Amino acid sequence: MPFGEQESNTTCGEDTLFHWETLFVVATSNPEYISFPFISETISYPATGAQKLVDIEDERKVRIFYEKRMGAEVEADGLGDEWKGYVFRIAGGNDKQGFPMKQGILTTGRVRLLFSKGHSCFRERRTGERRRKSVRGCIVDANLSVLAVVVVKKGEQEIPGLTDVTVPKRLGPKRASKIRKLFNLAKEDDVRQYVIKRPLPKKEGKKQRFRSPKIQRLVTPVVLQRKRHRMALKKKRVVNRREQAAEYARLLALRTKEAKVKRAEEVKRRRSRSASKSSVGTQ
Repeated sequence: MPFGEQESNTTCGEDTLFHWETLFVVATSNPEYISFPFISETISYPATGAQKLVDIEDERKVRIFYEKRMGAEVEADGLGDEWKGYVFRIAGGNDKQGFPMKQGILTTGRVRLLFSKGHSCFRERRTGERRRKSVRGCIVDANLSVLAVVVVKKGEQEIPGLTDVTVPKRLGPKRASKIRKLFNLAKEDDVRQYVIKRPLPKKEGKKQRFRSPKIQRLVTPVVLQRKRHRMALKKKRVVNRREQAAEYARLLALRTKEAKVKRAEEVKRRRSRSASKSSVGTQ
């Protein structure tokens, strides 16, 4: 089951809720995740990428987590000898009805809160949507079905199927700078030769095929050519704007001068007309 995420995504699967037991999730320090049903455990270990389901028959073993908050560190010696030396940090969980724990809610019960984008335990379905949802407090008690914890410190013994196996990541890095960092490449090296390819299911009678991701932020001659083209267009637009501004200023000055000349002629005509009228009146 996909446990081991932080407080926001510790949702309990249907198979787990079927048993009405307390499931308890543990994870380890990188964060390394483990999950335990308080009678059953789902353990995931991100350092190796492995997950494991463990059953705990004795409910008293998980009492070491009672009254602890999310983020608290707990020694796991009480779970059994195989967990001796392990230290867990509580990351979240679900109750028996599937309601998730939320950090900062200092209660063992449920509360109904108004959630929006960016809040944990909520994913908006429409842009700007807000919704009131029931969530559980961040304090652990016996009513939990799943508890997610992170292994802060690894113990003395290896856990079979969890810490002694390695499950490789399905996808490699996609960004050019991260591929360079992974393989310690110089700026002059060709990144395309180091892309991690993913094998596709082989079809009968056909050659094995691989799928490689498109490298992002890869600088190639075509990219540089496009950049030069964009800069040339930008410079051309700047020159055109300057020419248009100069033409507009020249035309505006011409129109202003013509308006002044026209205005002066009109004033001159008015004055001569008024002068002729006054001379006729005096005679």
